Parts: sequence; C-alpha cells; structure tokens
Amino acid sequence: MNTMIKTALKNYIETLELKNYSVNTINNYRNHFIPYLNYFSEKKPSQINKEEIINYLMHLRSSRQLSASEQNQIINAVKFFYEKVLNRPKELYDIPRAKKPFQLPGIFSAEEVRQIIDAANNLKHKSILSLAYAGGLRISEIVNLKISEIDSQRMVINIRQAKGRKDRIVMLSEKLLLMLRDYYKIYKPKEYLFEGQSGGMYSLRSIQEILKKAKSRAGIKKKGSVHSLRHSFATHLLEGGTDILSIKKLLGHQSLRTTMIYTHVSNEHISKIQSPLDKIL
Repeated sequence: MNTMIKTALKNYIETLELKNYSVNTINNYRNHFIPYLNYFSEKKPSQINKEEIINYLMHLRSSRQLSASEQNQIINAVKFFYEKVLNRPKELYDIPRAKKPFQLPGIFSAEEVRQIIDAANNLKHKSILSLAYAGGLRISEIVNLKISEIDSQRMVINIRQAKGRKDRIVMLSEKLLLMLRDYYKIYKPKEYLFEGQSGGMYSLRSIQEILKKAKSRAGIKKKGSVHSLRHSFATHLLEGGTDILSIKKLLGHQSLRTTMIYTHVSNEHISKIQSPLDKIL
C-alpha cells in the first residue's frame, strides 16, 4: 500500500469516526474503499475524476455478481470520501442504483417460537432467545445490552445507541424478568447481560449458532435467523391488535414504511380477506 493510499485511508477512517459512524458501517465502508484505492493505485485519489469513478463502478458490475445492497454500499463508500472527507459538493454518478428485491421477512409462528425456546439446552441460551423475541431486539443489541439497562422498576429495557445511534426503550416481559433473575444467579455476569466464557461481550456468531441448534432440536426446518425472532415479535404484536405506530417505536424504525412490511405477513390481516372461491362454490 503506497503512501497516497495510506494517507487517504487514514483520513477516510478518521472522518468516519469523527462523524460517529457505527463500527459496522466503518468496517463496511473501509472494505469497499480499499479496493477502490487499489484500483487507482497510480493516481492521487483526489484527482480521480467522475468518468473514472463511473467506469470503476461499471467494471465491478460486469466482473462481479453484486447484490443490490452491496452495489449501493460501494457507491456510498466512494461518495463519502469526496463529499465528507474532501468536502466537495454532492455528486450524482450516472449509474442506475440497484433496487433491492422486495422480500417478505421470515416469520416463526408463536408455537414455533415456544418450541425453539424450549429446545435451547441451557438457561443462558433460553434467556438469549427469549430476549430476542420478547423485545424484538437486533442481534447486535443483544450482545451490547448491559445489566444496568434492565429496568425492573419501570419494567422496560433501555436500548442504548442502537442502529442510527438512537436510544429507545422496549417493554420488559414479566416472564423474561423472572428468567433473567434465575440466569443471573447461576451465571453472574459482570457488565454485559450475556458474556463469553472469558468475560466481555458475547459473540454474534455464537447467538446464531444457539438458534440454529435449537431449531434443529425442535425439528423446525423453516428458514430463519435470530433476526426472524424480531420479525416474529412485530408480526405477532400486529396480529394481537397493537397499532403500527407503537410497533414502529418499539423496533426503532426511522420510517413507517419499513414497519408496514409486517402487514404483508400478518395472518390476522390476510385471514380476514375472503377468497373469491368461497363466494362461487
């Protein structure tokens, strides 16, 4: 890596950190920006013109099978350098932004969620899966959750600096609280609610593995990750009569449009629609 690239990358990461971007975003942007710098390794990054940038993006599209999400991340990573690091005006690159395919989220039924939790092989694993479903937490929110953020007086869970660097609160289930109290007595975590064997933050991969094994033991073959428990939380709330604005707030969504996707997968809404076959037979 030559001096020009090192300097540009250093300034790039420092600007991301100064603007308080999340660790995941910084890593994603850096991983997309480094190949870009290497592609123009003989040229000073500030001197790469718009046409060359478009040619680079088109090169990636033709040489790799990029997902819609990855293509958009690459464009955003490049734009960040010129607009935020070099403070240039916003630039539109004449390349069609890929549209993400509309996909309904994977949902577990209430009975499947119960079976998955019951199939977890110890109280710690049961508590992790129960928390994911009971509060609709993202997997990153689970591993970052600290003991002090469980407020049993107000019966809420405080989610600090979640996606978008926003705090929010979700309800604390009474049954989850009893489970967590038993869990605490046995495992005695020090700072984070769930900690690794050597202390410190629990790993994301371990939580996914917990769900995978619990599903297998429960005989559930339906596809679905830990995030599907969050989707199930929202869908089951909607089916139970909770209004969409409250669900939006609990999930921490910025846009109501994001939350509205659960109306597409709610059995309660769909089952109320009469099939035309019932009218003619």
